Amino acid sequence: MNDLDHPARPLAAPFTEGLREGVLRYQRCTDCGHAQTLARYACQRCASESLQWQDACGLATVRAVTVVSRAPSDEFRALAPYTLVMAQLDEGPRLMAHAAAGMQIGQRVRAHCFEHGTRTLVRFEPQ
Repeated sequence: MNDLDHPARPLAAPFTEGLREGVLRYQRCTDCGHAQTLARYACQRCASESLQWQDACGLATVRAVTVVSRAPSDEFRALAPYTLVMAQLDEGPRLMAHAAAGMQIGQRVRAHCFEHGTRTLVRFEPQ
């Protein structure tokens, strides 16, 4: 069963529900095996609608790092300055998320969830 079978349920619900449970989830295409972190109705690689949500182990490698000094909204002002990374999960897809200060490209990290206001966000910490 895929998310198309539940039209009233938000597409990203398995991802956000997973974060509330402390689990990082991604979609995997059952036709070509491609893994993707953004919730989609079809595979980015082959356009198949045969997608399944899977739990990630939470381990990743940092591929890019930036420090945000000026928050994009009042909601994130209390966090500034904060570090964002693009991390490649061991399962293949990449995910942008918060990170501990001082992260380096190539560093091994583990995903954790944290509450900020009404949101549950991902933060990568050194492994």
